[in-house]
Amino acid sequence: MGFNGIGGYINQPGEIPVEVVIAYFVFALAIAIALGKRNGGLKAFKTVDWVYIGIGAAAAYVWEFIIGAIIGRAVPSGLSNFISVGFLGRMFIVFVVVALVRKIGAGMITLFLFDFFSDLFHYGFSGEPMYFIYESLTYGLFVDLGIAITGGKVFGVGVTGSRSKTIALAAIEGGIIGLLWAIPDPIFYGAFFKPFLYGGVVNWSRIIYDLISFIPGDVVIGILGGLAANRVEKAVQV
Repeated sequence: MGFNGIGGYINQPGEIPVEVVIAYFVFALAIAIALGKRNGGLKAFKTVDWVYIGIGAAAAYVWEFIIGAIIGRAVPSGLSNFISVGFLGRMFIVFVVVALVRKIGAGMITLFLFDFFSDLFHYGFSGEPMYFIYESLTYGLFVDLGIAITGGKVFGVGVTGSRSKTIALAAIEGGIIGLLWAIPDPIFYGAFFKPFLYGGVVNWSRIIYDLISFIPGDVVIGILGGLAANRVEKAVQV
């Protein structure tokens, strides 16, 4: 293929078939839209929603590439695979943005803008649009699926009942979405996008190790992010 740094390598040893990845994207997106229509999470964005998304995407970039990068230097090298300060902070910020917007598309657009800022100020645009697709339709889509399934009441926001009920929902949903956020880097990037872009042999032992090591931190920060998102949304409404 050879376009904009995209090698277009398929059928590399161990690479997930491109048909499987495309089928996932189409199916997951269709599920999010269908559930959004049925449950009420599919609504038009207001100006304030775009403001939240823009500020959140910029904050996620600043945290992951500047603040988080500096703080991350204090993490012992043996723990760096378990504690990625920049990435975990990005997830925390995205959860707060999604709780403020609560409309399908908020996750995907926030991750698209985050990737745009990353390219603009850090990486450059080589490999695009593959990274836009990767960030938006994995991390972003997972959050949007949470909005769709809960009918726009993700992280317990807007749920009627006791305070303990909404806190429990925020923690559970945050933990589940956090668990899902452990998947894209090892599975989608390591076993498809990376070999598709650059070629090479997929090391599944490394991928499984990365997946297992990412899960604890992502779940813990997912729970904290869900709780914080619920709290921030309530504070903004006051």
